[in-house]
Amino acid sequence: MHTSSPKIGRSDILEVAPEFRVKERLPVLVYRTPEDASKAVAKRIADLIRSKPTAVLGLATGSTPTGVYEELIRLHKEEGLSFANVTTFNLDEYYPMEKAQIQSYHRFMHESLFDHIDIAKENVHIPDGMMPLEQTETHCKEYDAAIQAVGGLDFQLLGIGKTGHIGFNEPGSQKNSKTRVVELDRVTRIDAASDFFGIEHVPHQAITMGISSIMSAKEVVMMAFSESKSRVIAKMAEAEATPSLPASYLQSHTNARVVIDEAAASELTRIKCPWTCTGNAPAPIKWTPVLARKAVIWLSQLLNKPILKLQAEDYDDNHLSGVLSAYGPAPNLNLRVFRHLQSTITGWPGGRPNVTTQTSDAHTNLDQSTDAITDPWITAPTLLPPPKRIVVFSPHPDDDVISMGGTLIRLCDQGHTVHVAYQTSGNIAVWDDDAKRFANFATQFAKAFKIDDAAIKKISQIENSVEDFIANKSPAEVDSPAIQQIKGLIRQTEARAAARFSGVRADRIHFLDLPFYETGAVKKNPLGEDDIKIVTEFLERIKPQQIYAAGDLSDPHGTHRVCLKAILTALTRMHAKGVEWVSECVVWLYRGAWQEWEPERIEMAVPMSPHELTRKRLGIFKHQSQKDPPAFPGADKREFWVRAEDRNKATAAMYDKLGLQEFEGLEAFVRWYVVDTNHTNPVDLRL
Repeated sequence: MHTSSPKIGRSDILEVAPEFRVKERLPVLVYRTPEDASKAVAKRIADLIRSKPTAVLGLATGSTPTGVYEELIRLHKEEGLSFANVTTFNLDEYYPMEKAQIQSYHRFMHESLFDHIDIAKENVHIPDGMMPLEQTETHCKEYDAAIQAVGGLDFQLLGIGKTGHIGFNEPGSQKNSKTRVVELDRVTRIDAASDFFGIEHVPHQAITMGISSIMSAKEVVMMAFSESKSRVIAKMAEAEATPSLPASYLQSHTNARVVIDEAAASELTRIKCPWTCTGNAPAPIKWTPVLARKAVIWLSQLLNKPILKLQAEDYDDNHLSGVLSAYGPAPNLNLRVFRHLQSTITGWPGGRPNVTTQTSDAHTNLDQSTDAITDPWITAPTLLPPPKRIVVFSPHPDDDVISMGGTLIRLCDQGHTVHVAYQTSGNIAVWDDDAKRFANFATQFAKAFKIDDAAIKKISQIENSVEDFIANKSPAEVDSPAIQQIKGLIRQTEARAAARFSGVRADRIHFLDLPFYETGAVKKNPLGEDDIKIVTEFLERIKPQQIYAAGDLSDPHGTHRVCLKAILTALTRMHAKGVEWVSECVVWLYRGAWQEWEPERIEMAVPMSPHELTRKRLGIFKHQSQKDPPAFPGADKREFWVRAEDRNKATAAMYDKLGLQEFEGLEAFVRWYVVDTNHTNPVDLRL
């Protein structure tokens, strides 16, 4: 097992006592955010280069290391970090793959790093994806020989795939494997499908550096971000090394470590259930209200007992005597956690009647009054709360109805002034056939209503150009501007239909079209000042009293994360300038299609009856281009409306099993505080 001390920069690391790391078979450094982690790794690389200007770096591709490369570019331009004598070897490349193709790792590395630093072209090495098949074996041997010729890798940067692969070393790869051509696992190809606009365009093979080459590096750092990587990180760090999980080989490396964010750490034992880390001895846990709720809910689910039926011996037998010392005895703790969860359930997301603000601190204080909180939403349907100005932000044109459609409908039904702001066009997630169909519709519409001949001719020309472009389009080629615009209009009209169906007035439906998104490709630009300015100006115009935003950081392409950062940055800056309405604004975060909030963090749960769940489903159905099937379903083949219903029903079932009311479905939210004095924000982007 690895025992050496980590050398990565230590600012913003979430430190834990050694007792909680007993199950981890190599060092795992958890940072609050991907930005913090990326800067720390970039600093480590920069320190290496400054101490050894001829350093040999092994580099990775994908979304995970982009923050590292951005910081290295900054260090080069602003602090004089020179790469003039550095040599690099990339891990892998698809096969076959032309260098100029948008999905090629050759192109990725030049656009993401090499074109912006002073590295010598002859010092850059990337596997050749267009090497004739009969020459690949020789090419791979020469690649390994080139690494050895410069003294081996001083530093290897890695990501990790959902199958546990490093590079393209898929499950079953042996520890002594060399650089070679490999067959890609189907899960790996599914994960890459969106980059190629369909799994049918993803290559079946790749050239990858072997496990032995990776393990021979003097220092190895693996990075992973988001909840989507949490399970594989926990498995590779805590389970025995096995060929079925190639990343687990790093456990035997003498100088390897894992660098992750809080989201990717969520399945580690020290995060998920730290009270089990020290056997039968009481764990030195600093119990907080949130951690206490987590423990009680965990115990209830483990024993399949409602919270109010848990007994002292249940706690003692499952390493939880410490929480009773902090918040017990058991009946009191049970009641406090139960009533906290009960208090989250509300049919008045915009505020209950005769209550003008939502400032409850119930989520932070287990010592609150144990008086039951009742909700009149069923018994007094004609009693409405004071109307509020509300903004619902939707990263893509369908996240609003998918993730919080029931709440959106309820807010409208209860008379609030609800605005929906769609932050991006979502134009890449539309099939080519839909673009052709709508272009043809435009032509036929113009002819049917006898629009002037010049206009009909122009529309026909656009239709013909769409047909010609698509007919000659190579796999994964970026759409023409006209097609991008048509696809964007398709998604706009669907969003309008869904929002109107939910009760949003037409003049309160807004399309922000944030510039970072409009690349025409899956890979997007970083958040820019123009994006923040658009969000700021919109918010200043509406001056909302409530904001709903997507806090889902599991979005595999990062759009949700960027959209959220734009909102929180705008709010933080406005508050710093003394904008009055901001400090009174309540910000609720919902989750997207991938997963729900952890139960201990939920602060508002909006119930849905069978009828309301059906209304939500019909709203999602308005997004016809995202059905049968959606363009980018990911590894989960269920359509978005099915995912949404399954998640809402699962949340309701969880509340029911914990001993609370039974509902058909629940939509859950946590709160983000603009002024974070006595609270811990659920999403800390270190703005």
